[in-house]
Amino acid sequence: MNTTFRGTGVAIITPFHKQGTIDFTALERLIEHLIAGGADYLVVQGTTGETATLTREEKNALAAFVVDIVNKRIPLVLGIGSYSTQDVINSMRSNSVDGYDAILSVTPFYNKPQQRGLYLHYKNIATVSPLPIIMYNVPSRTSVNMKPEITLQLAAEFDNIIGIKEASGNIEQVMDIIRNKPKNFLVISGDDLLTLPLLGMGADGVISVVANAYPKLFSEMVSLGLKGEMKKAREIHYRLTDFTRSIFADGNPSGIKAALEIMQLISNNLRLPLVKIEKSHYNQLSALMTDIEPLNKK
Repeated sequence: MNTTFRGTGVAIITPFHKQGTIDFTALERLIEHLIAGGADYLVVQGTTGETATLTREEKNALAAFVVDIVNKRIPLVLGIGSYSTQDVINSMRSNSVDGYDAILSVTPFYNKPQQRGLYLHYKNIATVSPLPIIMYNVPSRTSVNMKPEITLQLAAEFDNIIGIKEASGNIEQVMDIIRNKPKNFLVISGDDLLTLPLLGMGADGVISVVANAYPKLFSEMVSLGLKGEMKKAREIHYRLTDFTRSIFADGNPSGIKAALEIMQLISNNLRLPLVKIEKSHYNQLSALMTDIEPLNKK
C-alpha cells in the first residue's frame, strides 16, 4: 500500500489581497497552521485554490512558493487539469514539478466526454506524467461521472495512477471501487461530509476543504477512522457537521475563506466570478465556529 497519501490531505485555498494579488504572507501563515495541525499532505492549485482564475505566471510562482515554505516537511500534490488532454500533457512537460510528490488531475470538464474518452485521457497523460497521478472524479463540477469500471481499468493497467479522489457523492459507486481495486490503489474521499462513512467502507483518507480551518480536528477524525475507532471518530464528525454544511452552502471556497478570516488567518477576498458569502451567513458561520472551539487568534 502506498501510504504517502493515506490520511488527511488539505485542498489549500489561495489568499488574495483586497486588490486581487496573491497574499503570500497569509499563505505562509496558513501553511504553518496546517502543518502544525497535523495535515498529512497539501494539495496546491485545486478547485479550492481558485486555480481557474490564476494566470500561468501566478501558478508557477504559487507552486514554487509552497515548495519553499513547506521545505519537505510534508508531501505535496500539484493540481494539473484541463478539458483538453493535450493541454494537460503540455502543462506536465512545461511546468516545474520540482518539490512535488504527485499530480492531482481532474476528469475533463465542460465538453462531457464519453467513458472511453475518459479512459484514453488518463491513459495518455499517464504515459508522460513525471509524477504519480491521483485521478479526480467530481461530476457536480465537470458534468461527467467516471464510472467504477473505468477507474478500475486504469488502476489495473497503470502503476503510476496511484489513486482517485472520489467526489461523486455516490456511496455505492465508491464501494464498488474499494471492493474491486488493486491492493495498492488509494481511494480518497473528495467530500468532507462523507469522509467518515467512506473510511468505514475502506477508503484511505480525504482531500479536505474543512481541514483548512480545522486541520487538527479533521486529521484526528480521519486517523481514528482509519484505525477503526469509530465511536471517537463519530464524535468529531458530528462536532463538525453543521460547520461543514455551512461552508459549502454558498459555494467553495467562499465559505472556507470566510471561516479563515474569522480565525484571522487570511483576509476574505475572492476573484470574480466568486463573491463573499452574505453577512447573515458570515455571522451564522462565526457562531458555529465558536461552538466548535474557541476561535484562534493570530
